[in-house]
Parts: sequence; C-alpha cells; structure tokens
Amino acid sequence: MAYSFTEKKRIRKDFGKHPDVLNVPYLLAIQLDSYKGFLQSDIDPENLADKGLHGAFKSVFPIVSYTGSAGLEYVSYRLGSPVFDVKECQQRGMTYAAPLRVKLRLVIYDKDVSGDNKPIKDIKEQEVYMGEIPLMTDNGTFVINGTERVIVSQLHRSPGVFFDHDRGKTHSSGKLLYSARIIPYRGSWLDFEFDAKDCVFVRIDRRRKLAASILLRALGYSTEQMLELFFDTDQISFSKDKWFMALDPSRMRGQTLAFDFKDNKGKVYVEAGRRITSRHIREMEKAKLTKLEVPADFLYGKAMYKDIVDESTGEVAVHANDEITEELLEKLITLGVSSFETLYTNDLDHGSYMSDTLRIDPSKTEQEAQFEIYRMMRPGEPPTKDAAQTLLQNLFFNPDRYDLSEVGRMKFNRRIGVDEITGEGTLSIDDIVSVLKILIGIRDGKGTVDDIDHLGNRRVRSVGEMAENQFRVGLVRVERAVKERLSIAESEGLMPQELINAKPVSAAVKEFFGSSQLSQFMDQNNPLSEITHKRRISALGPGGLTRERAGFEVRDVHPTHYGRVCPIETPEGPNIGLINSLSVFARTNAYGFLETPYQKVVDGCVTDEIVYLSAIEEGDAIFAQANAKLENGRFVDDLVSCRCEGEFILFPPEKINYMDVSPKQVLSVAASLIPFLEHDDANRALMGSNMQRQAVPTLRADTPMVGTGMEKTVAIDSGVTVVAKRGGIIDSVDAARIVVRVNDSEAEAGESGVDIYNLTKYSRSNQNTCINQRPLVKPGDQISAGDVLADGPSTSLGELALGQNMLIAFMPWNGYNFEDSILISERLVQEDRYTTIHIEEMTCVARDTKLGSEEVTGDIPNVGESALSKLDESGIVYIGAEVKAGDILVGKVTPKGETQLTPEEKLLRAIFGEKALDVKDTSLRVPSGMNGVVIDVQVFTRDGIEKDARAIEIQDAELDSYRQDLNDQYRIVESDTYQRIEKLLIG
Repeated sequence: MAYSFTEKKRIRKDFGKHPDVLNVPYLLAIQLDSYKGFLQSDIDPENLADKGLHGAFKSVFPIVSYTGSAGLEYVSYRLGSPVFDVKECQQRGMTYAAPLRVKLRLVIYDKDVSGDNKPIKDIKEQEVYMGEIPLMTDNGTFVINGTERVIVSQLHRSPGVFFDHDRGKTHSSGKLLYSARIIPYRGSWLDFEFDAKDCVFVRIDRRRKLAASILLRALGYSTEQMLELFFDTDQISFSKDKWFMALDPSRMRGQTLAFDFKDNKGKVYVEAGRRITSRHIREMEKAKLTKLEVPADFLYGKAMYKDIVDESTGEVAVHANDEITEELLEKLITLGVSSFETLYTNDLDHGSYMSDTLRIDPSKTEQEAQFEIYRMMRPGEPPTKDAAQTLLQNLFFNPDRYDLSEVGRMKFNRRIGVDEITGEGTLSIDDIVSVLKILIGIRDGKGTVDDIDHLGNRRVRSVGEMAENQFRVGLVRVERAVKERLSIAESEGLMPQELINAKPVSAAVKEFFGSSQLSQFMDQNNPLSEITHKRRISALGPGGLTRERAGFEVRDVHPTHYGRVCPIETPEGPNIGLINSLSVFARTNAYGFLETPYQKVVDGCVTDEIVYLSAIEEGDAIFAQANAKLENGRFVDDLVSCRCEGEFILFPPEKINYMDVSPKQVLSVAASLIPFLEHDDANRALMGSNMQRQAVPTLRADTPMVGTGMEKTVAIDSGVTVVAKRGGIIDSVDAARIVVRVNDSEAEAGESGVDIYNLTKYSRSNQNTCINQRPLVKPGDQISAGDVLADGPSTSLGELALGQNMLIAFMPWNGYNFEDSILISERLVQEDRYTTIHIEEMTCVARDTKLGSEEVTGDIPNVGESALSKLDESGIVYIGAEVKAGDILVGKVTPKGETQLTPEEKLLRAIFGEKALDVKDTSLRVPSGMNGVVIDVQVFTRDGIEKDARAIEIQDAELDSYRQDLNDQYRIVESDTYQRIEKLLIG
C-alpha cells in the first residue's frame, strides 16, 4: 500500500473485517455539481443543455410584442470574471459574483403582411448586461455581502400524480375517502376526491369542489361518452312479456340474487338469497348459459347506457343515465324498444360512482360546464364564452402556465401505466381520464394508494435548480415590461439594451441568495459542521412543509431512507425528522431522486459491478447486508439475512440480487465518525452526531487514538487543509506560504512549474472561531498530488481532530461532579489542552455628515495620553497591541452642531481658538467584557479620496506579498532553465 506524505508520519492500522469495495465519494459533490450544471460555464454555447441559466432563458424567450410586429430572441450568454477574489470579497463585505452578459436579437417584421411567415424587416443583435450571478467557491459556499452562506438542498414532493385516502378522519363513520392529486412542477394543482356518498368531485388549486363530470363536460365529453369511458354494459331484452339479461358468468361471482337463478328449462342453479360462488360459475359455463330471465324489479334502480329516441317525433324519450323505474319500462314497451343496454354495476367491484356524480351535475352543455369552472376560479366576475375557454385552456394545457417537468411526466406515466416515460409538460384530456379511472379502480379495490413518504415520491431540489427557478421568476417579471416596449421598438429604432431592464432579474437573484429560508449563514464551528451543513437536506422552506403542520409520518424513518438519508443525524427539537443529512455514499440522479450504490449479485456470486439505485428502482429486489460472509465472492451460508421491501428475511444466495457496499452506507458523515457505533444507543448516537458539530477548534488539535477511517476524508473534502494540486519538491516554507517546485512530468508546457500556496492565518470564521493553517512540510520534502501540505483548524496531520485524548475516571468526588458537572485537573489548564482562540471583528466607518466629514485621527478632544498610547499617528491601533475593555481602537471625531456655549466653553474658545470644541469624540472602543490582542487591521478608502499613511502601509505590505510570489516563481523557473541547459550542454 502506498502511503501519502502525512500517512507516513502517522501510520494507521485498519482492524475492519470488511474490505472497502468503493471509496468514499467527494463529499461536496451535491453542491458543486448542481451549481456547475446551473452555470454551464465550461461548455461551448452550441452544446449547452436545456437546464440552468440556458434553460431559464429558453423558457421565457423569444418575447413577441402584442401586435406580433417585433420579437426579442435569446442567442447565448457569457459570464465575465469577478472583480474581487473570495478573500477580498470577505474583507470588503462584497458579494463574490460574476457579471452576466446576454446576447439578444431584436427582430422586426413587416407589419403590412398578414399570416404566420411575415418577412423580416430588420435584425439588431446586442450584448446586454443582466446583473450579477453569485459564484460558488471551491468549497461549495457563496460569499454574499462578505459572509459565507450555504444553500441547503430541499426534499420536496415530486411532481406527478398521487393517490391517497384520508385514513377515515373526514367522516364520522370512519369511511375511507379516496383522492387523487396531480401536482405539476409549475401551475395549478388538480384534485379528484370521493365524498361520503361516493360521488366524485374535482378541485382546482384547493378551491371549492365541483362534480368531476363538470370538468369532463367542459373538456368536450357528453353524458353518453362519459358513461362509455367508465362503465361496462348489461344487454337487456324484452320478449314474450318477459325480461332477459345477456349472461356473462364471470361477472356474477360474489353476487346475491333475490330470485332463483334458472335456465329456460326451469333448472335452478342458485337459489334466491344464496351467494354465487366459483362452483356455480363453473356449472353455468358448462351449461353454456347465455341468457338469464330476470323479474322487472331486478332492473329497477339500474341506469340507462344510451339515449333512446322516439322515432315518431325524433325527440329523446329516455336519456342516458336515467334510472330505470316501472314507468320507464312501460314507456320503453310502448315505444316498441325490444332491447337496450344498462350500466353494469355491483356493490363489490363496479361502483356506480360516475353515474351518481352525473345526477348531481347541474351542467348540461360544454359551455355551461366551462362557466361553472370560471365562476369557481373567478367568483364575482360574469363569465363570457371566450374568457371561460381561455381560462380552462391556460389552467392545464398552456406550456407557459403549466409544466409537469421531465420528472413529473416520468412519474405520471409510470403511475398510470404508460411505457413511454417522456412526453408533453402539459396535461392531455387522456391523462385526466386515466387518473379518474385509476382513482375509481382504487375505490373498487383494484390497486393501492401511494406512500407519500417513500423516497420515490420525494425528490431533492439542489442549489442549481432553486437558483434557476428564481432566475426564471425574475425573467418573467422582465417579460411583461419588454412586451409593452416592443410595440414602440420599431418606430423609435430601439436596441435590445434599451428594451431590457435587468433590475428585476438581479433583485430576484439577490433576494434568493440573501434572504431565502434555504440560504443559510454557514455553520463554521469546525470542518465537520461545514461539511454537514452543505450535505443537509431540509423538508422545510418555500414549497415545502412547515414544522407546525408536519405530522409524525413525515418525520419518521422510512425503509427507503436506507443508504440515502441518515436515520441517526437529525435535530432534537421541533425540526426532528424534517432536517436530515445525506448518507455517505448517496447521490442524486438526473431526476433529483436519491440513489445509493450496491454490488450486483449474479447467481449467488458477488460481482465487482457497482450499480446506483433510486428508491423507485429498488422495488422488490433482495439485498444482502455488507457483513454477509463471503468466500471467493460467494456467500458462505445457505440462508443469508436480507432486506426485501423493508422487511428482514432469510433467503438462499441464488435469490439475492444486490449486496450493500459498506456497513457505513446507512450513515451520514457525522455518524460514521463515531467508532463502534453499533454498540451505541440510538438516542445517544443522535446526540453525539449533533454535538460533534459544536466542538470549537482547540489551540493544538489532538488526533483521536481510535478512528473510523473517515477522519482523513472529512479533513480533505471540507477544504480547511491545504492539498497539493501537483507533485514535486518543497522549495521553501514559512508560516504563511509554501512554495513547491513541480515535477517535470506534471508541469504543462508554457506554464511555470511552480505552485505557491498562501496559507490562511488567524482568520475569523462565521462563528468567531479561529481559522489558522499550519505547514506540515519542510524544504526538500518530496510530495505527490493529493498530499496534505498544511493543517487547518481541528485537523492534525491531515485528519479531523475535534477534541483531546483524555484519561477519564467514572467516579464521584465529594459531589462536585454531580449529574453533568465535570472535574478537571490543574495540568489540563496549564497545558492549554482546551484553550480556544476567538476572533472578533470591530468596524469603524468615517462618513460625510451634514455638518461636515467625520475624521479618523489621533487628535481626540478630552482624552489623556495614556488612552492614545496604542494608536499610531493616523489614529488607528497598531498590530500586536494588547487591549482591554474601554480602550480606543480607532480614534474618530465627528463635527458637532452649533449649541449655546457655557461661560467655560467661551473662555476655552477664546484661549484655544475656533477649532477647540466643535467636534465630539466618536471613537471605536473595545466593548465591555472583552480583552485580547489586535492581530490585523484593514483600511478601506473610497476611490478618489486620499489614503492616509496607515492605508498606504497596508497596501504596500499586500503588494510585497504578491511581489514575493512573482520573485519565487521567477527564481525557480530561472534555476530550472539553467539546469536543463546545463544538462544539454554537458550531455
């Protein structure tokens, strides 16, 4: 085994019983990959995928004027370079962002020609500035207004169709009321639901309910067509004063008749009141019965299948869905109708739900139904024919207003049983009918309801997708304004630049990154808290759940969480189960569903093939655990403990489909750092996982004696350590810089073979803890790419080291350690084992006021010499000064308004002149309860204002550091060149 530079210094012994099949993936991939997909900055404009920024532009553009005489088309976009780097943005309180420039094309058509293909009169193309897009740092964070923020991924209900019931809570009888809900990615929700009387209703956007037949009628279905969609028929005929029904024996199973079931010869097959069984049906089929004589009262209550027309008058004598009564049968006999069809219904598996619904439907025509929907959506507005049609069209059939998305269409088609998983983003009439048919089938006992908490029905929305949605919102706001201006574009000869106002776009983006519920101030206590925050998955946030409304089921651990979401790491308070952490090996697929890896098992033999499966794909496959005993890739035991559909069952090896890749596959990063976790109580493991994140970096990190092997991964992936980009030899090292002379084999042609790493020294984290990097290498060391060159906070030799190795006694000591009190030895304090450094930032701003400018100065009125002893001539405290509460850090005076002078002040003014007392002391002082050492001072001056001596000194020091980097590069390249020439000449 090849050891890295740090692994040679501290060799670890692995006592694990199971070899690693799969290396732990890059832990921040969920953030970086998602935002990379949003920007697509490293892809040629011609090859851009329809997602992210490009997808948002394509969904809104082209924008055509109301008259159709002009159109604004989107061509491409490019991102500029950020003005400041990450470090400078943090110091200056700026946002780390790049300017977005979009190439737009204004096309003006010839007004005078009518039709679709109008000739083009003029084309103008121009690049338009569309605000700034925040960039992600290498560690998956954003710098917004100088502070590091993280966009937490959201777990929300996937678009698609879902079937559910109310668990008997709505009606007092406890009857299950079934419902179906079509959830689009963007647009109106459509609900179908049963009431206690078994009628089907529809709701649009959770408004008041209407009979489901109203929606179908509004979509162009007549009563006859609706009955044809949802019902089979019974053929009834009248002959010799007797009624007969065409017989389909299989339909009779389970029914109870009120009369004897007999053939035309009088042979009784089933007596009145007896239930028809499979044996009876076999007898009927054997006798080849095709007709059954039925009494007239058997037909009462059945419904007509089709309209029956009186041929003499041409009028409809009997309407479809009319209930059969004695009078109606007499009417049919009078009309001379010898045969007709009725709806086939029974109480077991063919309910008369749509027939009953049609009876409570007040609408008779398509227009009436459209008006009903219009009144429900827009109460108080009188409907017109066009307005009602347009409203219905826009609700579900207009791609601008309604979009199921690729995921939604895939989920929808799978649920309604269509093989094709792609299709339109809008609904079709067939889609709506299919959903109704499945809902009625579930009510009849065919099919099952969906489990909302199944991870196949919940998907992850990552930062890229949320930023795209927000960007689209901004573009839609711009679209309205552009449409109005386009009509005057031709007459006034406007350019694309003058048509577009980018403010709504940049405001929407700023609002999302600055104040969204999912844009959070990064938890930067230690490397683990950073990495956990970036891998967090929240069910809260816009479009998600609220903690008050979320029930027990949503919060509970689900079998599909296995290997995708950690069952241990979740908060203890009101957010329990709503905020989760991604498992170590989990990743999201193209649709946003969580996947976890497995080894494929073929004929009882474990292969090296790794397959990533989502919760949908898992289905009813059989999974062996990672600790199953193997010999030469085959299972040792005759029966192996396996998981199947959430249950643990013993299976023979040949039935097994997959095997887990690692025992820590179930856990999150924090939980996988706990050694011997399996011996821990679940509640304490949860507390341990959460409390590791609260550890403050100590003065000297102490690596754990017993680890789990994840420490190195966390330290490197969190970005707090310095990792070698290329291999080489260490040229020089000091506390703040490491210079590497790169190996010739790794140096690219035309590039300097020098890597310079500037270390972060005593920098402040978001939680005011100290970020300090310490070099681990010395000049002359040989390093490889990926080696750790410098430790960060809470790391030791490139391994995570959150606490200290302590000798602990579990024993009482005079009651001093009662309950949660701890006694520590004096040596612990003397050796500074638990000493931590906290860094506070103080800011002082000199502004221009109405009375004059504020001034930073060392000349402060009414302050003694001792108070000014720590300030330089510019009035700013010097670096290294030890300060305590009340000390002046920055001397500042503010002009004071003219007030009535006291006699004493008049005397002072007479003696010392005009300037003596027209300013007041507004210096920055150390707050009470704080003391420490000044470690750094930054002075920022607006452009055009003369810099003071201290600001120039700081600027010169910064320039010196850049010069030193350049000089080192030059020196190494020069010596390399001499050595090569020397080799060539000497041979």
